[in-house]
Amino acid sequence: MDYLPSDHVRLSEDGRAVVYLDQSKLPWKEEFKTVTSIRDMYEAILGLEVRGAPCIGVFAAYAMYVAALKYADKDYETFKESFHKDGEYLNSSRPTAVNLSWAIRRMEGLVEDNSSAGVGQIITMLKKEAEEIHSEDIGLCRRIGENGLTLINDGAALLTHCNAGALATTRYGTQLAPVYIGMERGMHFKLYVDETRPLLQGARLTAYELARAGVDTTLLCDNMAGELMKAGRIDAVIVGADRIAANGDTANKIGTSALSVLANYYHVPFYVFAPYSTIDMSTASGEDIVIEQRAAEELTEKYYVHRMAPEGIKVFNPAFDVTDHELISAIITDRGVLRKPYDKSLKEVF
Repeated sequence: MDYLPSDHVRLSEDGRAVVYLDQSKLPWKEEFKTVTSIRDMYEAILGLEVRGAPCIGVFAAYAMYVAALKYADKDYETFKESFHKDGEYLNSSRPTAVNLSWAIRRMEGLVEDNSSAGVGQIITMLKKEAEEIHSEDIGLCRRIGENGLTLINDGAALLTHCNAGALATTRYGTQLAPVYIGMERGMHFKLYVDETRPLLQGARLTAYELARAGVDTTLLCDNMAGELMKAGRIDAVIVGADRIAANGDTANKIGTSALSVLANYYHVPFYVFAPYSTIDMSTASGEDIVIEQRAAEELTEKYYVHRMAPEGIKVFNPAFDVTDHELISAIITDRGVLRKPYDKSLKEVF
């Protein structure tokens, strides 16, 4: 099975820059970029060159380490203040994806907990911590896949939305982890891939990586999913998550909520795959999740040769929606398969 280019988020060989695969160029071009400034790192996340909640978390950890190198000659208080300022700035790039703030808080916590150490020693610790976050992500995704396989049978037909595969993490993915691990064990699946308007993460990214891995893949427009469910051709809907509230409400790419309603109407299991770091127990429900509004040009111009809407037309373009916990059949994490009531089962994983 041919996976993606290895380590599509990593440190440069000299350890002083972050290297990443620019996902905005896929599938027509595989281009790696190298960044050293916090502004370029911010722009990489904002511009969806780096995307997928777990992948953003790994990127942010490396970014904070590289940012810290600029303050290696400062005293501890100046270092901590500058580090925190960079963290706040980077965190503002994508407010919905909790892994971003989670990784930044973890790196900041290390700085605060080691005030008695020298700045040089702290920087060495930050590098090790970022590498640990990366390694943890690979392990988390594998465990998510193994847990997911307890729900998905060999030969299953699965419907996906957006991209929560290897590109969205750093190896197996979350949503697609059971597919890849199942294939390693000789299992076969049929994948139906929503194109995922307006940024086409399904068409550009999920279809790209599944085809490259040799998976039987069929692409469809988002509004065709109901026809497949009605015809009984879907065994389960599998999606990722950018934030899971304490009651199980889940923020994911726009269009996910509509799929959950269709799946429940047609009695198709609706599964959410995410690492424990995506669970935000400080957010009570989906009503408290900040939904990012993105540029109008993503609907009217992006990926089109000619503009596809009248000049001056009003545009509504939320990046995410929230799926009600009652519509979710199970939440599959690295710490197990969680069932309703989610306010209890989510607490148990912590």
